[in-house]
Amino acid sequence: MRPVILRRGLVALFAAAVTFGAITQAQAETLRIGYQKYGTLVLLKAKGTLEKRLAAQGVDVQWTEFPGGPQLLEGLNVGSIDFGVTGETPPVFAQAAGADLLYVAYEPPAPHSEAILVPKDSPVKSVADLKGKKVVLNKGSNVHYLLVRTLEDAGLKYTDIQTVFLPPADARAAFERGSVDAWVIWDPYQAAAEQQLQARTLRDGQGIVDNHQFYLATKPFAQKNPEVIKTLVDEVRAVGEWSKANPQEVTQQVSPLLGLPADITLTSVKRQGYGALFLTPEVVAAQQKIADSFYQLKLIPKQLSIKDVIWTPPVAVAQSSATKAQ
Repeated sequence: MRPVILRRGLVALFAAAVTFGAITQAQAETLRIGYQKYGTLVLLKAKGTLEKRLAAQGVDVQWTEFPGGPQLLEGLNVGSIDFGVTGETPPVFAQAAGADLLYVAYEPPAPHSEAILVPKDSPVKSVADLKGKKVVLNKGSNVHYLLVRTLEDAGLKYTDIQTVFLPPADARAAFERGSVDAWVIWDPYQAAAEQQLQARTLRDGQGIVDNHQFYLATKPFAQKNPEVIKTLVDEVRAVGEWSKANPQEVTQQVSPLLGLPADITLTSVKRQGYGALFLTPEVVAAQQKIADSFYQLKLIPKQLSIKDVIWTPPVAVAQSSATKAQ
């Protein structure tokens, strides 16, 4: 009788293992998206098309707003969201901190959508004039790399300036009261400061940085839910194409969401890059250059390999998305 009992036990264990595997590989019931007060995800949230498509897959969508990329990726790191979009630099800091993330897709460059601003009556006329000055920015955000590159281009060291790290709202307050000499910021805060405060653009990203936006997911979510990620990328791409063709309609839709006048919003809308493309070797190499720069400046504690954290979509998913992008 023992062999029979043993076989039954093995069958039961195998069945349990199969059941457990099915559970762990089951598609998620909820997609938690982190977004900021700008960009394509704001439009996607407003349109509601993603919710409709994912409802057919039995997946709900939850949205959480963050003040900046570093805060969003902290949410990704601690597991409060599954997916989000940030500029170039936050993923570098997050990876260095051990976040289990993957780059899923990217948007075309938007170099005019970030800048170093100075007050309209500031004596600072060039980046070189920032030597010894106080410059405020959100640490680890996309503009952190803009600052590094513009200083290098002007022949200054990163240590030649005094950095002050504040989130956008606090940074604007410091900029307005004159307690800092320059502010490195992105749209729509950039456009608002230019028009409401008559802030002067000292240097934007043109010719010096790409200012890509990256769509990122936690590694477990992306690996277990390729069809959800595919649907999400498809919808981001579709909204991006519509946005490029309809800047006025985008402005009307986004302006009340941002709490900004239409003229400021339109400026931001026109400067943004739109789309969702799977990463190319060239984009990966550019992101690696950023990581290497921050390591050399001792802003991150270790060297990184960006190619090790790139999501590779299943062949069917990649082919389907590529077809829709054509």
